[in-house]
Amino acid sequence: MEVWRRETVSSTLLLVLTCTILFLMSGVSATRFIVGANMGWTSNVNYTEWAKGKHFYLGDWLFFVYDRNQMNVLEVNKTNYETCNENHPIHNWTTGAGRDVVPLNVTKTYYFISGKGFCYGGMKVAVHVEKLPPPPASLPEKSKNGSPSNYGSQIVLPAVFAIVALFWDNFIGFWY
Repeated sequence: MEVWRRETVSSTLLLVLTCTILFLMSGVSATRFIVGANMGWTSNVNYTEWAKGKHFYLGDWLFFVYDRNQMNVLEVNKTNYETCNENHPIHNWTTGAGRDVVPLNVTKTYYFISGKGFCYGGMKVAVHVEKLPPPPASLPEKSKNGSPSNYGSQIVLPAVFAIVALFWDNFIGFWY
């Protein structure tokens, strides 16, 4: 029983460590924006002001939180956005739970309104989605002979993995 427990914990910790390393190495993650921040998707909020200054990138998410008994989330075209026309939405994101998540998976301007007359009170938001900007260019390190060095990727990372592998059993033993 003790051996099985130790192996299970060991496998779990290895999985967590691997996922953590992969996450940290990726360097890029999507952002989930709560529409309207702490006010949510409701009347009497200036959503144009809320969206101002924010950058929405491909892969980000919009999270609409609202009173499911009164409001909804409709994606419309620009004309219907400007006129608050809810009759022919591109997509009805309303799930009935009042917690709707919209993936921003196309580079374009998305237009969202709430029907049932709420759009006329300002419940509408437009967000422009763009491609993620390229990472900043960095100069490669120069070695003593003047050629670029891959020291970090060829030596340091494998060394870290080797050290973790060597001391893994001791680490697990420490916790038991």
